[in-house]
Amino acid sequence: MKITKIAGAVLIGMATISTFAYCTSDAKKAGDKKAANDTTKVEEENLRAPVDTAKYNQLIKKLANGDTTGKWPVKNQPYPLDGAILPFKRIVVYYGNLHSKKMGALGEYAPKEMWSRLNKEIKHWEKVDPSTPVQAGLHYIAAVASGTPGKDGKYINRMGNKQIDSVLKIAKMRPNTIVFLDLQVALSTIKAELPHIAKYLEMPNVHLGIDPEFSMKDGSLPGKKIGTYDAADINYVTGYLADIVKKHNLTPKVFVLHRFTKKMVTNSQNIKLRPEVQVVMHMDGWGEPDLKLGTYRHFIFGEPV
Repeated sequence: MKITKIAGAVLIGMATISTFAYCTSDAKKAGDKKAANDTTKVEEENLRAPVDTAKYNQLIKKLANGDTTGKWPVKNQPYPLDGAILPFKRIVVYYGNLHSKKMGALGEYAPKEMWSRLNKEIKHWEKVDPSTPVQAGLHYIAAVASGTPGKDGKYINRMGNKQIDSVLKIAKMRPNTIVFLDLQVALSTIKAELPHIAKYLEMPNVHLGIDPEFSMKDGSLPGKKIGTYDAADINYVTGYLADIVKKHNLTPKVFVLHRFTKKMVTNSQNIKLRPEVQVVMHMDGWGEPDLKLGTYRHFIFGEPV
């Protein structure tokens, strides 16, 4: 993901309604009839209760911000399971890697200083929007695309358990903090990399991010061009996460997918949404605000997931 020193927080909202600072959700109780204008549906095969569907519907309609195109809220999305974070809370995180001061605030500052800054950012959002509680988080790059091939020739530096455990320990400095583990697969594949962090994804407070920019399907070296994921890859990941949620009786996983170009995610219309996984299309990149807004309009607003 193209990020330098992050002075502010990465703000995450549901893909089906928003990205970055926009959280999304809405719902009704399991036995209630659907309102005529509902845009969501419950998957009948899932026996676990969904969130409060009336509240969910109310919030995603609010987050659509008066859209008149018919794209938002996303139609026919399944209600998430009870305990879902989005859209009931706004997720505010610091991003980075403990071995680098240039990849984000998480690695730029010592833990106490980092938390001091992140807590100020959280208070800012609580003041701006007191109606939406803030969920604090840390977003850690657990596999970093590399300029050197490494032992397996995949151009990837996987962080060891010791480093990931350190991030989990830092997260405990603020109660109820969630952690995202982010994967830049380089010349490896997402199927090959997920097992490396499987034991962490089984934890209720650990969620996932993946970065298409560094998924080099054509064999190019990471950093030389922008990589890509297809809907088939994304569906594999959501299925993988859904299985973990079901097996361990967890609340839904938040799954962050970085995107700032069209080709970073192909066939997005074929992405399968699941009650166990909340997909977040996260728009990021270099540039001035106007450029970022244009990117958002083209690749997030224009291609609802």
